[in-house]
Amino acid sequence: MSKTMEQLSDWLREHRITEVECLLPDLNGIARGKIAPTSKFLNEGGMRLPESVLLQSVTGDYIEDALYDALLDPADIDIFCRPDEQAVFLVPWASEPTAMVIHDSFDKAGKPADLSPRNVLKHVLALYAERGWKPIVAPEMEFYLTQRCPDPDYPLQPPVGRSGRQETGRQSFSIDAANEFDPLFEDMYDWCEAQGLDLDTLIHEEGTAQMEINFRHGDALHLADQIFVFKRTLREAAFKHGVTATFMAKPMTGEPGSAMHLHQSVIDLESGLNVFSNPDGSMSTLFLQHIGGLQRLIPEALPLFAPNVNSFRRFLPGTSAPVNVEWGEENRTVGLRVPEAPAQSRRVENRLPGADANPYLAIAASLLCGYIGMVEGLQPGPQVRGRAYQRRSQRLPLTLEAALEAMEQSQSLIHYLGQRFCRGYVAVKRVEHENFKRVISSWEREFLLTSV
Repeated sequence: MSKTMEQLSDWLREHRITEVECLLPDLNGIARGKIAPTSKFLNEGGMRLPESVLLQSVTGDYIEDALYDALLDPADIDIFCRPDEQAVFLVPWASEPTAMVIHDSFDKAGKPADLSPRNVLKHVLALYAERGWKPIVAPEMEFYLTQRCPDPDYPLQPPVGRSGRQETGRQSFSIDAANEFDPLFEDMYDWCEAQGLDLDTLIHEEGTAQMEINFRHGDALHLADQIFVFKRTLREAAFKHGVTATFMAKPMTGEPGSAMHLHQSVIDLESGLNVFSNPDGSMSTLFLQHIGGLQRLIPEALPLFAPNVNSFRRFLPGTSAPVNVEWGEENRTVGLRVPEAPAQSRRVENRLPGADANPYLAIAASLLCGYIGMVEGLQPGPQVRGRAYQRRSQRLPLTLEAALEAMEQSQSLIHYLGQRFCRGYVAVKRVEHENFKRVISSWEREFLLTSV
């Protein structure tokens, strides 16, 4: 919804908004910020937050002091957050008329904060614009519905649907299985419509009570905002109906993981044509180079697609996730699928990102990998025909530790995204991993308690 601040003020009054959630997406895609009365929001035109909020881990911890002082001002100064008038959404589940407004962050000199995920995506889109290009993306979000589980030591269980029974077995594309949760999805669709989210189809995926929502293709920043809002909206709809919605990459043992598949193409700003296709409709050189960039750089950018320890459980052998950077037409077993489509709709689908990835960073990284391929003339490997699950890439890190090392050493990512962002992101993920390693798992208690 495109607005100037004056139009935004009129919109807030028209909808009788009494509170505004001033949001800033952090490195994990968590909504940080403040809730303000509408009058205060309009009078101040922004908010200030500690700069350290951009390096806060998912557990609420911060990076080690020495690195903290190297990346942030030791005085823990503020960043200045300004509302984006094009990122305004209703909060339909709130008891009082409420709006959420996504903010951008700046330092005291007015320069965009380079640790901000939204600014990272804006920077990548600016690289495309300088070449006269505009990326188009279409995300697909997978998620699970589960029973409420207040004790994290207990495994998650499928929820009980309208029939009074739990779902069992594989129910891929089942309409009846999806209809088990109609009341929840009706609220979800109503709320998303009120927010102006461009939802397309709802699909029952392979896992037990696993679903997928597809978004219509469009502007990359706008779609990242929509995913950010959609995650909050779906969770609230699930809470209302007594279940939990999770975007964990691998929430349940023995069930498939959840992905955020990213379809991406590039149009020429002057002609409006898809640069991935030649005039005769065949694959263009730029298209092949875009795939070449994805193949070359995804192994270095993997923490932006698989940001958590749990993300790598989705890549274990025997899962349905393609653990490779191969490419092929109409092939779901490769990491980079090229769907059959008309020349103007030619695109590549990056199937590696998990549903737990920060949408701003996953989209930015996927587009950046393709961009580097286009500007550096990187050539792809040969197209794979047939089953490719067994082609586990030797270059693709298969643990979070190895992936963070690869990102830390990536000269390409440092060059394009900046050393400060890369160091900060890796440091936050290492703090989270250290916290994970301190937790004793149920597997250890089950098999080691009286056996070793």
